[in-house]
Amino acid sequence: MQRDTILAAEPGGRTTVPLLRRVRDMIVASGDRGQVQRDALTAFLVRVASAALLYLTQVVLARWMGGYEFGIYVLAWTWVLILGGLSHLGLSVAMIRLLPAYSESGQSNLLRGLLRGGRLLTIGVATVIAAIGIAGIMLFGRHLGQHMVWPLYLALFCLPMFALTDLQDGIGRGRGWMGVALLPPYVLRPLFLLAAMVAAHSAGLPMTGVTAVSAAIVATWLAAIVQTILVQRRLAKEVDPGPRQYDFKGWLTTSLPLLIIYGCELILQNGDLVILSMYESPAEVGKYFAAAKTMALVMFVHYAVGSAIAHRFAALHARGDREQLKAFVKDAVHWTFWPSLAAACAILIVGKPLLWLFSEDFTSAYPVMFILVLGFLIRASMGPAEFLLNMLGEQTLCAAVLVVTAVLNIALNFALVPRFGIIGAAIATSVALTVAAILNYLVARRRLELEISIFNNLLR
Repeated sequence: MQRDTILAAEPGGRTTVPLLRRVRDMIVASGDRGQVQRDALTAFLVRVASAALLYLTQVVLARWMGGYEFGIYVLAWTWVLILGGLSHLGLSVAMIRLLPAYSESGQSNLLRGLLRGGRLLTIGVATVIAAIGIAGIMLFGRHLGQHMVWPLYLALFCLPMFALTDLQDGIGRGRGWMGVALLPPYVLRPLFLLAAMVAAHSAGLPMTGVTAVSAAIVATWLAAIVQTILVQRRLAKEVDPGPRQYDFKGWLTTSLPLLIIYGCELILQNGDLVILSMYESPAEVGKYFAAAKTMALVMFVHYAVGSAIAHRFAALHARGDREQLKAFVKDAVHWTFWPSLAAACAILIVGKPLLWLFSEDFTSAYPVMFILVLGFLIRASMGPAEFLLNMLGEQTLCAAVLVVTAVLNIALNFALVPRFGIIGAAIATSVALTVAAILNYLVARRRLELEISIFNNLLR
């Protein structure tokens, strides 16, 4: 291959690698499109840093704890993800839609009310759910197995601050503050968790699920406190003080369909682990978790683009700028699919060595990655479809799609896991993701008259 096919000439005789030039163009671009590109790049870089930290943390935990105790921690934290994700009642996603709408329409009283009322409601609901969970464990803990009781007890103390972080993630994305939204939960929290586990190991504490969940409590609370301080500083600069108007009925009318969507997403992401734990040992759960979360790094691209562009979808829709909206949709699809494809190929190439880092036993889960990647790439081929539907008022249909696919995922897991174990869980999840992508495509085309498939966009 000739040098001039790799390097592109620029004025003055300089040469630049095309990929680097594209990144540079994203950084220096002006206008709304340039801002969205920079937001997407910020979100992607944060998620890459997060992936590295999470991977390092999980490898350290698996090595120190062994597969069995690591599996216990994974299951306890999965319940934090599910219950904490439900505690904000969908307001985290609703923030991305409502905050730009209130700003565009000058409804400052409602804006200020939502910022305070949403956070207070989230903390209150999460606290109630935690209390119910503690009562449930006290009543039915004997059916869970002694090894799970204390890790689950402790995990419930994460819920209020985990839910608050989720909500403030939505506030940050709704205001376009990508660093404030993403750094605390995706960088600081795993960093604090790793630091807490290193301290526990240095102090000679037993490397058990209880110790790991205790470290997670410290990490979750510290990250939430830091994020709250950062959010308050930004709000003080950008939102004028004044009276607050609380429209809880209107907010919940918007958020509850989004809660169904978010809840179904949580099922798609974590339901396989919960069902797998009913039939397999914690060690098998840990292996599947390592393989699934390694392959799920592909989805960081989907999340990064969706996080960066969602509030722009809402703003353009509020303005009625149809042509600009179509252009953003097309961009979003390309920004999602091609990096996802490249990431998938790279991860599969190094997948087995990555699993070996956890333990040699974990490499037996390598086939799981090949099964899951099919569902991830089909989903990526439709761009950030769920973000688009939610921001353009089709949250009810988006919820219906995800309800169907979540139920399908659960049914397939119950059908396949008892017979095929972790391979069955992977098949169930991949099929469910594929069905969700196809149904979202049909909704976007028929209801919004927008083309979201990468394949159709290539032909146009």
